[in-house]
Amino acid sequence: MILAYYQILMLVSVLLTLVYLMSWHKHFDVHVTLIFTFVPIAILGNLLTARSRTIEEATLANKITYLGATFLMLIITLTILNLCDIKVPRALRMAMVALSMIVYLSSLTVGYENIKIFYKSYGFTVEDGVGRLTDKNYGVMHTVFAVMILSYFAISFAAMVYSYFKKKNVPKKIILLMFIPEMIAVFAFYGGRSLITEKIELISAAYVFAQIMYLIIINQVCLYDITDSGIDSLVQTGDKGFLSFDFKRHYLGCNVTALGVFPELAGAVVDRVIPEDNPLAKCVDEWLDKFDEDEKSNQFTYKHGDNSYLVSVTYLFSGKRKRGYQFFISDDTKRQQYIELLDGFNAKLREQVDEKTKHIVEMHNNLILGMATMVESRDNSTGGHIRRTSEGVRILTDEIRKDNVFRLEDEYIKNLIKAAPMHDLGKIAVDDKILRKPGRFEPEEFEQMKKHAKEGARIVHTILRGTDDDAFHLVAENMAHYHHERWDGSGYPDGIAGEQIPLEARIMAIADVYDALVSKRVYKDSMSFEKADSIIMSGMGTQFDPSLERYYVAARPRLEEYYKAQEDAV
Repeated sequence: MILAYYQILMLVSVLLTLVYLMSWHKHFDVHVTLIFTFVPIAILGNLLTARSRTIEEATLANKITYLGATFLMLIITLTILNLCDIKVPRALRMAMVALSMIVYLSSLTVGYENIKIFYKSYGFTVEDGVGRLTDKNYGVMHTVFAVMILSYFAISFAAMVYSYFKKKNVPKKIILLMFIPEMIAVFAFYGGRSLITEKIELISAAYVFAQIMYLIIINQVCLYDITDSGIDSLVQTGDKGFLSFDFKRHYLGCNVTALGVFPELAGAVVDRVIPEDNPLAKCVDEWLDKFDEDEKSNQFTYKHGDNSYLVSVTYLFSGKRKRGYQFFISDDTKRQQYIELLDGFNAKLREQVDEKTKHIVEMHNNLILGMATMVESRDNSTGGHIRRTSEGVRILTDEIRKDNVFRLEDEYIKNLIKAAPMHDLGKIAVDDKILRKPGRFEPEEFEQMKKHAKEGARIVHTILRGTDDDAFHLVAENMAHYHHERWDGSGYPDGIAGEQIPLEARIMAIADVYDALVSKRVYKDSMSFEKADSIIMSGMGTQFDPSLERYYVAARPRLEEYYKAQEDAV
């Protein structure tokens, strides 16, 4: 029966070690790996002792037992200190290892008649087919061993109690999980044999139970480990904040960047719900409620001081398993400032702008028409192009404002349409022989022609520099400067891409190209609406902003109607 007891424990211990190896991860504490290494060794020593038939076999098996027992308690203590986030000085750690080594080396003297430092004397018996060392008379080093083990227990309990009450960043659940096997080990080591039977070692069963508990512990540690469950060094040291919660909305941890955005987290306790009186609690609940309702509702704006942040919510994964929620936080100040510009002006600013700009509205309009006339006098097709593209912009913006995705204010649209005629003013600076050339440009000529975008921005900036209408100034300058940029970054003059291109220039680009395709020029005939549409659609996502595609499709009937009317008028 006793032999079967050790055999079963040995089998279970090996199986638990295999389970640990199968779930091993590079972030696991090396001390936990050593626990799963030394527990089978300690149990093997007890099993070999029980199977021994001579005192020599039992003595050798006893030395294997002490190999596991001596170092196992040291490793468990270091594991507890590490999980409790208590740093052990290197010198002290080395001293603990050295002491354990000395104690174990002294246990190897057992069996030598002239060395009595560990066992002074002992006997051997076989009862019911089970070998056992008996009548042990301990030496001084065994006393050191016992004191050492007691010290390791004391250090472990002190660390757990201190961390439970003083350390907010150490999960209470982890401490309780460590506390249970430690208590069972104390019972088995000091009282179990005398209370139950002297023929079996209950500490072996305590070791196996510790393996089970540490499997549970490492599973929990993965959940609380920000590096393991997030984007390791990029998240921890980069410009993205990272914040985690489990499905019960218990706070799991954050990185330094997130703490800078949400200083309220400094008072949050790991493994607890953020208290209702914490200002951050309301935001977290609101974001997670919306995310639970619809996973597509996963982006939110959060303001802290003068900065705006984009908070993206997704699931927290451990392997392929969903374990909770994780928040990614990135600085979104510049984009929000631009959105605020598109959102329009508040009531006070609108009132001030209206009052100050009334007397210059007519000047602006006359200036725009005058400049358009100057360009038209040098290129007979350009004036018509300016009028047609302005109407194209108007038709496109009519569709864009219908679903309010871009949230365009009336003032912004008014500025957009008013600025459209100015988008090609830079052609004033292009040489006549290039501008008026009837055929296609040579590469060198095209390079000269491309300069009109940046030159147009300079001209617009110079003309409008003294006005108070900053919003119109920005829109007009952007439209002249960037209307030849492409969504994929292959345009000119600056080669910017995507949302780096101002919205007004992205809208102007569609109207500009559409007019160039369907209008007759000196060097080409007009293109059919069908073919022009095919070219525009094929350019969505490369030349044009793909988010504007649906608005172009909706505006297409009105565009065709407008251009047909222009043809009839001619």
